[in-house]
Amino acid sequence: MTDSTNNIDFEILISTMNRDSLAFLDQMFIHESYENLHLLIVNQTNESQLLVSNNSNVRVINSFDKGLSNSRNLAIRNAIGTLCLIADDDVVYTKDLKRQIVSSFQNQRECDIITFKMIDSLGVDFKSYPNTFTEHTKKTLQQVNSVVIAFKRHSIKSKNIYFNTLFGLGAEFQTAEEYIFLRDALSAGLKSCFQPKIILKHADYSSGKNHTSDAVIYARAAFFYKYSGVLGYLRLIKHVVVVCSRANFSSVQILKKIRVGLKGIRQFKRLKTL
Repeated sequence: MTDSTNNIDFEILISTMNRDSLAFLDQMFIHESYENLHLLIVNQTNESQLLVSNNSNVRVINSFDKGLSNSRNLAIRNAIGTLCLIADDDVVYTKDLKRQIVSSFQNQRECDIITFKMIDSLGVDFKSYPNTFTEHTKKTLQQVNSVVIAFKRHSIKSKNIYFNTLFGLGAEFQTAEEYIFLRDALSAGLKSCFQPKIILKHADYSSGKNHTSDAVIYARAAFFYKYSGVLGYLRLIKHVVVVCSRANFSSVQILKKIRVGLKGIRQFKRLKTL
């Protein structure tokens, strides 16, 4: 990894796996060349498949660790941009990405974190977004996807805000890592805001959208217990009944899903004490 400067205004922190070429960047930046941007790529891989960059604006860290939250944390620790954007390798950025983000922070100087809009492959809003600039609350943070999170690096690092490595793809509980990250920032006194500007396109499927899968229910149950304690059991039951009823699950299937959630809570309680 080469570090050409420690004084850049904007940097994109990309998490990827098993890459040995920078060719994947061409699909991410089809509307604007990445040659004019600063990128930090964390490539989770093995010693036989390393990624190398000969571009001065593209830094690479080959990591032999696993888990998306570990990848994000490694990127944050090594970031050098004044402003940073969290990224995955399967997004497609809009034109003028940097200008949109930098100007948003310039116009809203009180914000430590700003989240943006994303659209799906059909051009439809990925979530039901507000129409105006707003300050985030605990409730609105639940609607945020990690790849639309931009932040002031100094604010995040000064408060020691990192992703919880128990949560996220490749971790024990494979969802909710972005909410926990943002909730920790909010609890630390950082101000998070939403800017209704589209910055990227993402395929309409998301692993967290499969609400009735065992993996998501298992993780969601741990999330409920983390923030609600014993009331997390009630939140689990309510959640499973609602999502499984919408999917026309039988009573027997619903009970099985509740048992999956209870297992997730037991495992979270065990891991929390280690």
